Amino acid sequence: MNNRLLQADVQNYILTHRQEQPSAIALKKSPFADVASSELAAQVDGWQRCVSKLPTWAFSDHIFYPPKLNLEQCSSEHTALIKQQIIRKGARVIDLTGGFGVDSCYMAQHAEQVIHCELNENLSTIVAHNAQALGVKNLTCIAGDGIEYLRQQAEDSFDYIYIDPSRRVSQSKVFLLEDCEPNIVSLQELFFAKSERIITKVSPLLDITQALRSLKHVTNVYVISLDNDCKELLFIQKRGFEGEPLISAIRLFKDQLQEFSFTLAEEKILRSEFRSPQKYLYEPDVSVVKAGAFKSVAKEFQLGKLHLHSHLYTSDQLLYDFPGKAFEIIASFPFGDLKRKKTFAKANITTRNFPLKVEEIRKKFKIQDGGQIHLFFTTDLEDTLTVLVCERR
Repeated sequence: MNNRLLQADVQNYILTHRQEQPSAIALKKSPFADVASSELAAQVDGWQRCVSKLPTWAFSDHIFYPPKLNLEQCSSEHTALIKQQIIRKGARVIDLTGGFGVDSCYMAQHAEQVIHCELNENLSTIVAHNAQALGVKNLTCIAGDGIEYLRQQAEDSFDYIYIDPSRRVSQSKVFLLEDCEPNIVSLQELFFAKSERIITKVSPLLDITQALRSLKHVTNVYVISLDNDCKELLFIQKRGFEGEPLISAIRLFKDQLQEFSFTLAEEKILRSEFRSPQKYLYEPDVSVVKAGAFKSVAKEFQLGKLHLHSHLYTSDQLLYDFPGKAFEIIASFPFGDLKRKKTFAKANITTRNFPLKVEEIRKKFKIQDGGQIHLFFTTDLEDTLTVLVCERR
């Protein structure tokens, strides 16, 4: 960490040039003898990456930005707020894999103290500096192995252990908790000796059912999406809990939060009601789909399903609070009739339970992307390939 970057003249330069291309700045000669052009470019690049993802950081003074990989891997402020709400007021928290410290800083707003552990000494120094710049006074940064630090602590030293294990091991992605680093499955006994609760953040690619087989005492699973992009899964464990975990799909969009909760046991015993397309069509948010609430969401909103495997729903009445997108169905017809119908020069295309991919359809029928029309290519109750012409509601 080059502290010269934090001095007023350099900060003014970064402020003045922060809208420029970082690559262009890197190619110019630095106006400062003790600051490289690459360092200036990295700070501008960091600011640009944080404008939408971490606006509090981007619009605070004297923030030092780490390498772009750390910014790509860190939580957004939107998802960090979810962890903040999980933490009870006045709690003692340890973040074993701290990274850029976004989650730690937000949890610190509810906690009495947060210990931020990070193996990368330079990154740990950056987090400590930024915490001061942001006015986070109860964050303690430990540059070292969080697991080893935890082993040295007394039993029940913390109310929460937070961990985000790496899903990339030896340059390859892994998809089982047991293969992540650190291996949190084998460390559960240690964790429960030091804390009553564990919060584990994992990739949305992880299989929820498989994870529940590996983790003990899970009380809650949160599937978090931002603007219909599934960002992360959170598993909450509580020492001694033996009940059915509550699964919650959390949809973050347009500065709003929508939550839909159910249990896997409830989902298993429900039966779907199937219907032909009615007046309105509903496409569930990716958080609902990833959570597996296919029958539960239909029951909650009294919807019919178009097909067992389509995961599209329909009703005669418009539902404004459905956790996903709502459309009005303008027309529907068999896929084989598409050529004989009016040509759609431009449309938004979605496929669900359909043999062709979106790009294949666009190429075959010469349909450009965009416009007000939404075309859904799916399979109906009679296993007929169907096109639904819709408008967003």
